[in-house]
Amino acid sequence: MLTPPDGLRPDLLVAALSASWGLSVVSADYRALGFGSHHWEVIDGAGLTWFVTVDELAIKRKSLAEPLDAVFDRLSAALATAVDLAELGMAFVVAPVATNSGEPLVRLADRFTVAVYPFQDGQSFTWGAFSSEEHRLAVLDLLVAMHTAPPRARARAVIHSLGVDHRDELDLVLDAVDRAGDHAVAAGLADSGPYGRKTADLVAAHAGPVRRLLARCDELAAQIRSAGEPMVLTHGEPHPGNTMLTAQGWKLIDWDTAATAPPERDLWSLDPGDGSVLASYQRATGLTPRPAALELFRLRWDLADIAVTVSQFRAPHTGDANDDESFSLLGKLLARISR
Repeated sequence: MLTPPDGLRPDLLVAALSASWGLSVVSADYRALGFGSHHWEVIDGAGLTWFVTVDELAIKRKSLAEPLDAVFDRLSAALATAVDLAELGMAFVVAPVATNSGEPLVRLADRFTVAVYPFQDGQSFTWGAFSSEEHRLAVLDLLVAMHTAPPRARARAVIHSLGVDHRDELDLVLDAVDRAGDHAVAAGLADSGPYGRKTADLVAAHAGPVRRLLARCDELAAQIRSAGEPMVLTHGEPHPGNTMLTAQGWKLIDWDTAATAPPERDLWSLDPGDGSVLASYQRATGLTPRPAALELFRLRWDLADIAVTVSQFRAPHTGDANDDESFSLLGKLLARISR
C-alpha cells in the first residue's frame, strides 16, 4: 500500500509492539510496498530490525456478511500455518514472530491486525514475470516442498472455497446495470467517494465480459468439486513479488492467503506456457495438474481483483494514492478481459 491506513495512530502501533512482542521501538518507518497490507521497518533498542505488517480487517473480508471476528480467525489460521511449516524445517518460509503469548498476530483497535517478522536482507521482486528461469524453477521447488509436506502441516489451515472473494458486491453492481434508473445509486457507488460513480460506469461498460467470466468460473468450480480434486497446502500467491533471494537462499513471504486447496491454486501462473514446469511438478509430486483447475484459478485471479476493487470503492474513500492506483488497475484489467 502506498499510504498508511486511516485511523491507526503511530503511538498505538508502537504500544502494541511493546505490549505484545516486548519491542522497544526506536524508529518505525512506513514502507510503501505491495498492495493489500501496510508495512513498517522497525528498529528496536537493541539495534535489531523488524518488518511489521498491518492489515485492515474490513478490507480482508471475503464478503459483506463476513464478520470481522471471522476475518481475524482466518488470518490467524494462515499465519499459524506458516509457523507450522517453519517449525517443520522449511527454511524458505518467512513466518511471523510469535507474540509473548505465542500467537502469530494481534488485533488492534478492533479494525486492524499486527504481525512482526524478522527483517530479510536480500533481493526483492515485483508482481509480473519471473526474473529468470532459475527464479521460476526455484519457486517450483518451494511449492513442491510445501505441497508434499506431511498432513500435520495443514492442521490449522482453512479450506479454500473455490469462490470469488467479494462476489456478492460485484453481483450487486452487475444486477444494478440491468435495472432502470441510476445504476451507480442502485449499486451503492454513487456517494461513496470520488471513484464510486466512475467504478459503476466502468463495470457497466464491461458487464458482458465480466458475466461470461463469472459463469465460466462457476462451471469450473462445480466441475472440480464433483471430481474430488486432490488437496494440498497452498500459499495462494507465489508470484515473484512474494519471493526474495537472500544469502540463505530463496524465501517465500506473505502467507496471509495460505489455505488447503487444489495444487493448481499455486501453479496456474508458474508455467511459462510450454508445459515444462507443470511436467516437472508432476514428476516431483505424482500429481498431474488439471487444465480445468488451472483455468479456474487463472480466472479467479482476475475476477477477484475486479471484485475487491469494487468493494474498495463501495466503501467510503477519499481518492488517495492507493485509490488512484486501484482505479487505474481496474480500468486496465477490465479492458484486457474485454478484448
